[in-house]
Amino acid sequence: MTEYQKAHRAASEFETREKYLEHELEITQPRPWRLNLPGRDYRFEPEDIVPAISGTIGKIVMVTAVVSTFAAGFGLSKEFIAENVRYELLIAAILFVIPISGFINPRANLPGVHGPMIPLIGLIIMAGGHPLALGILVGVFGLILAFFKGGSRLASLTGTGVRAGLLIILGVVGLLAQLDALRKWAVGLERELIFLVIVAATILLYAYLARIGKRWLAIPLASLVAVLAALGMGAPFKFVSTPGIPNLNPFYWWGSETGWMLGLPTLEHFIAVLPFAILAIAMWPPDFLSHRIFQEINYPKRATRSLMDIDDTMIVCSIRQAVGSLLGGGNLTSSWGTYMIPAAIARRPIAAGAILTGVGCATVAILGFPMDLAKWEPVLRVALMVGVFLPLLEAGMAMIRTTKDAEGAGICIFGAVLVNPVFGWALAMVLDNSGLIDPERGRSLPTIDRYIIPIITFLVAIGVMALVGLIPGIPAVL
Repeated sequence: MTEYQKAHRAASEFETREKYLEHELEITQPRPWRLNLPGRDYRFEPEDIVPAISGTIGKIVMVTAVVSTFAAGFGLSKEFIAENVRYELLIAAILFVIPISGFINPRANLPGVHGPMIPLIGLIIMAGGHPLALGILVGVFGLILAFFKGGSRLASLTGTGVRAGLLIILGVVGLLAQLDALRKWAVGLERELIFLVIVAATILLYAYLARIGKRWLAIPLASLVAVLAALGMGAPFKFVSTPGIPNLNPFYWWGSETGWMLGLPTLEHFIAVLPFAILAIAMWPPDFLSHRIFQEINYPKRATRSLMDIDDTMIVCSIRQAVGSLLGGGNLTSSWGTYMIPAAIARRPIAAGAILTGVGCATVAILGFPMDLAKWEPVLRVALMVGVFLPLLEAGMAMIRTTKDAEGAGICIFGAVLVNPVFGWALAMVLDNSGLIDPERGRSLPTIDRYIIPIITFLVAIGVMALVGLIPGIPAVL
């Protein structure tokens, strides 16, 4: 009998459901890189369904965005996009999400999609880049960073105020983007009132769920309300995808006349994508950190073993990126936020929900038609608002307790607005650790943590961003 089995108690023994879930988090002891089994090391609970739904919706949408952007640059068809997205869902679910996050290492968050890289795909193509070359280099550089435990080291060097600012800016930018997209969709239908009704209903429902302590139900209930409101007000919708299995042959995908129609990459392709691969990895630490922070905020203090391990997650994401690209997928990988954030709200560890998410992704990939509903604007936008971005904003604001915290958050937000969240995080980390924001924090750190690592991180970040034209006033070199 495992320590988890000895410590487990029935839910009926607790005064509230919340106390039972917190107890489960505290006694869960996942064994990294060893076999973890349901019943022996963790249990399935109804709350695991919600992050699985959110993660599946988020995966469909984000992978579609990545593959569509690549396809637009290479002149590929809509049929290519649909088939590659289904292929990517199967790769993620069968090879990584279920076996690794569900059984082999439940401390590694699910490997998701690298959203911040989507706007750069056009530049990658213009520079003469190749998706396979990019995927291989991201995998290699990610493994190097994970080997030296760079992710956890940078996380430990990020102060409370900087963490709060990172969560706030990610939440605000995401919320504004979802609201803008939903409004444009409604305006395109010449029914802008649908936008107002959906948003108003979402706010009221979310406020009520927060009051009764059931925010973890926000995604399915808000999505359902959005669907009913949109359909009731005459918004058109129909299922168009049919069941099937995508082509599973990597040689088909990397053929010169099939799949991507690009053939295999050459040395020139690897050189062209090199700075973009470095930038992708430079963006990983703040992305991974935001997910870990959200767990820390929502989990009880003694639930340390239920928290995601940043370095293990980087290892999984790196391998998933390289393998997925070699097989022919178009995904760019990062930590899976649309799963982790709802899971943290629901107070659930990673493993059980990961298995359900993998099953959901595989099922959708084979059936096809659920993708149509998941990508429909009312469902997509509302799920991301209540499941990811609004909770990020709330958590960031809740972390600010002192004037120093507010100053660190403010500088992080300022830098993020000026350039992007990676720049804001790196800049604020340098100023915070050096003692310019909080002298006490600066004096408490050794020289390598106070100056050397933060400055090197900042210089690497702005260097690669300058190469690709992300720094205002500096034209792109590539």
